[in-house]
Amino acid sequence: MKAIVYTQYGPPEVLQLKEVEKPHPKDNEVLIKIHATAVNSGDWRLRKPDPFAVRFFFGLTKPKKTILGTSLAGEIETAGKGVTRFKAGDKVFGSTGLSMGAHAEYNCLTEDGILAIMPDNITYAEAAAVTFGGIVALQFLKKAKVTADQNVLIYGASGAVGTAAIQLAKHFGATVTGVCSSTNAELVKSLGADKVIDYTKEDFAESGETYDVIFETVNKASVSKCVKSLRKNGTLILGAAMPPQMLQGLWTSATSSKKVISGMINETADDMALLKALIEKGKFKPVIDKTYPLEQTGEAHRYVEHGHKKGNVVIAVTENLTA
Repeated sequence: MKAIVYTQYGPPEVLQLKEVEKPHPKDNEVLIKIHATAVNSGDWRLRKPDPFAVRFFFGLTKPKKTILGTSLAGEIETAGKGVTRFKAGDKVFGSTGLSMGAHAEYNCLTEDGILAIMPDNITYAEAAAVTFGGIVALQFLKKAKVTADQNVLIYGASGAVGTAAIQLAKHFGATVTGVCSSTNAELVKSLGADKVIDYTKEDFAESGETYDVIFETVNKASVSKCVKSLRKNGTLILGAAMPPQMLQGLWTSATSSKKVISGMINETADDMALLKALIEKGKFKPVIDKTYPLEQTGEAHRYVEHGHKKGNVVIAVTENLTA
């Protein structure tokens, strides 16, 4: 099978299209023929690596796992003999988690993993764009215990996590303010934001407005600025924080009435079930900026790393993305 492989850390050029061995499902696994995957911030950070600490977990001198990618959508080609939830021919979408390997023509996942039947009202491309932003946003919003009487500010509202967070915060009943550039203001409004702040013209922290929850999704607004705009007992979510911001968050939580949430998320099958239900009801729609063929995954990395994408960047592994 074809896959995008990297055997050394570095720029997008280290990603190479190669023929590798096709995986074989175990008794509790399904073999998925992948039609679409996606490139997210985690992919390019592992490729570089950035931060350097990535090496301590994923390979000190070279990557231990040579195929990146966590989001996938495709069709089950074979189901292991112990599988009962899925069968050959099922259209599915999900996440490979830390095992990665989705930037390829095939991947195996356990039937009790982060996997669900695709809703009928989205394409493979849209399904591949759901899991990263959708699960990250959902996990953090649940940790913050967002409720209907709260005001939530989402910084980086036009990114993969931001576009998902708007829709999910509205699902929980919150009043949502999105922070983005003027270019993306209409997109953010269309997703349900009650108010949009153009960060190129206005500093949200200088307006005097305060919020119950601030969700910083892109690690570009300072922790101190966000904390300043929190109400008493408010919660700051650092969805893309690096170690310095995490330490600031720990200090804030320890020395004030304000709470800071950061760190890894724990993907669950329940997350997939909720996202699927919202999609089927027309209450959640993934946003796609660009689509690249598999052989141009390096260019997709370069675009995502640049940091100005709208929503998600999808990789078309096959041409059958409209199904």
